[in-house]
Order: sequence, then C-alpha cells, then structure tokens
Amino acid sequence: MADKIKLLVAFLLVVAGVAGFYYLHDSAAVLKLASVLAGLVLATGVAWTSEPGKRFFAFAKDSVAEAKRVVWPTRKETLQTTGVVILFTIIMALFLWAVDASLMMVVNKLMGRGE
Repeated sequence: MADKIKLLVAFLLVVAGVAGFYYLHDSAAVLKLASVLAGLVLATGVAWTSEPGKRFFAFAKDSVAEAKRVVWPTRKETLQTTGVVILFTIIMALFLWAVDASLMMVVNKLMGRGE
C-alpha cells in the first residue's frame, strides 16, 4: 500500500511540475523549464524509494550493462549493410513498378482502352 502511495505522490509531482509550467506562462522559459525539471527530479526521487521503482532502476542499470556487452558492427560493416538495403529497396521498387505498369497495361487492353 505504501508503494502505491509513493507512486501516486510521484505522479502528482510530475503533474505539479507541468502545472507549474502552465502557471508560469508569462515567466521566462528558464523558470518554466525549471518547474518541469523540478517535478521530474522530485518524482524520480520519490519513485526510487518504492519497490517497483527500485526494480525499474535495477532493470535500467542491467539494460545499460547489457548494451555495453553488445558487439556493435564496425563502420565498414554498417556501410555495407546499408548499401545492400538501399540497393534491395531500389530493385524492389523497380520490380513493383514493372508489375504495376504491366498489370495496368493488361487491364487497359481488356477494357478496350488500348494505348
């Protein structure tokens, strides 16, 4: 029950930050931005103390660690793969254009509109 209350308070802090943004509509942009950021920072702090928040932040930490273990392709591999995708896209576009044009020609012949 306490976790639900903490998450509700976190949500209300975000809402308060956004409400502050609109309340300060005549103020400088920095103050409006500070209002939203303060709401988000405070909400993050409150959410962090709840059990679901702790699980979420642990998941996020594990996700970052997992992303660091990924073997990313080299620049050469990326460019080659991109080239193959672009070439395939062009070939497929030409093929579909040819099929469309030939079907349109067949339909026009069948309808007696010979061009």
